[in-house]
Amino acid sequence: MLVAALVTVPVGVIGSGSALLDPTVVAVGAAVAVLSSALPYSLELFALRRMPTTTFAVLSSLGPALAALAGYLLLGQTLTVLETAGIGLVIAASIGAVRTGGEVSQERQRLGAAPRAST
Repeated sequence: MLVAALVTVPVGVIGSGSALLDPTVVAVGAAVAVLSSALPYSLELFALRRMPTTTFAVLSSLGPALAALAGYLLLGQTLTVLETAGIGLVIAASIGAVRTGGEVSQERQRLGAAPRAST
């Protein structure tokens, strides 16, 4: 994000002149930066530490569906049938991976197999 800021700030200053350097505009820009990236990332890490990874995985896969719903309700944007099916398939795949992943791990433990090393 630092590189993006270094590339876009000069273009913004050239386009809008000194108005971009107004303290109010800088404060609003900083608030948007924190609220749109740093805060959500911190909250995701906080949640990941406190809930099972399987639950977190399914909830994370719901992100595109919630974004599409917000786009429809707030902006009037609609999705094509293919886009809607894609979101549904991502959610279904996440749920399927979580469900079968747990069964495979339990079966490996039952058979006394050593856990696989993560890479």
